[in-house]
Amino acid sequence: MPIDTGSPRADAEADFLRVRRQEVMSRLGHRLRGRDGATLSLEEVVGALGQLGERTIGVHVIDLDKVVGSVDKVRDFDPAFRPTSGRSRTRWERIAEAVRRGQALPPIDVYQVGDQYFVRDGHHRVSVLRALGEKVVDADVTVIRTAIDTVPIADRGDLKAAQLRRLFLERVPLDRLAQRECVCQNPWHYPQLAEMVEAWAARLMFREHELLSVGHAAARWYAEEFAPVTQMLRDAGLIVPAEGDGDAYLRAAIDRYSLVRAHVWTREVFDELRKASKK
Repeated sequence: MPIDTGSPRADAEADFLRVRRQEVMSRLGHRLRGRDGATLSLEEVVGALGQLGERTIGVHVIDLDKVVGSVDKVRDFDPAFRPTSGRSRTRWERIAEAVRRGQALPPIDVYQVGDQYFVRDGHHRVSVLRALGEKVVDADVTVIRTAIDTVPIADRGDLKAAQLRRLFLERVPLDRLAQRECVCQNPWHYPQLAEMVEAWAARLMFREHELLSVGHAAARWYAEEFAPVTQMLRDAGLIVPAEGDGDAYLRAAIDRYSLVRAHVWTREVFDELRKASKK
């Protein structure tokens, strides 16, 4: 916790030493647990989610705990925005002293992705304000619109999951409503699910002697296959709590072919799936 001796200069120096100790201990903890512990960069997050555009919305008050990454200083600050070295100590302490004296700071400059923020300018201000226990900061915000709905991204494991979902939706371009329902809790299921959708579309086109666009095929798969099947799985109690509807559909479709060697959904198929689930 910050201390207050009545000397802003001395307290600012103590603040810097305190956060540096915290950063060193945090880094050691990450190493012992075999974790990355690196700060997220805007480039890798947008690369995983896909960027469609951006727009500036002006200065807003944002939560400091939603500031999770950086545009270009990922090596200078840890994920909690503690300095990773003493190189910027003089600048950091000067800002800390100004804050302790009650001086106003200019807004930081950030990109917003979902409900998270990435700093373009103002890293030291974020670092100091967090160290002193502040909760909010004024920020000039530019919103980035992404190809898939954003979810909180805490580490690179989340980035890989987001990338796998984006690649799935590029192969199976569902509308926004369908996207919200077709979710896999296990992101490694997305490549398998995409292959299953493409095989379903190929059988449909062969049967109907008609060539469909990728978007039309995806819409028909969702309406004629995914939505009714997942509803029947839900009615039959064959979706487990840890699964998303995408996981459940994939598992049931694989089990179905293993049991009946056919790509059909009948009452008999669901009876067999129910029996298999009880074994």
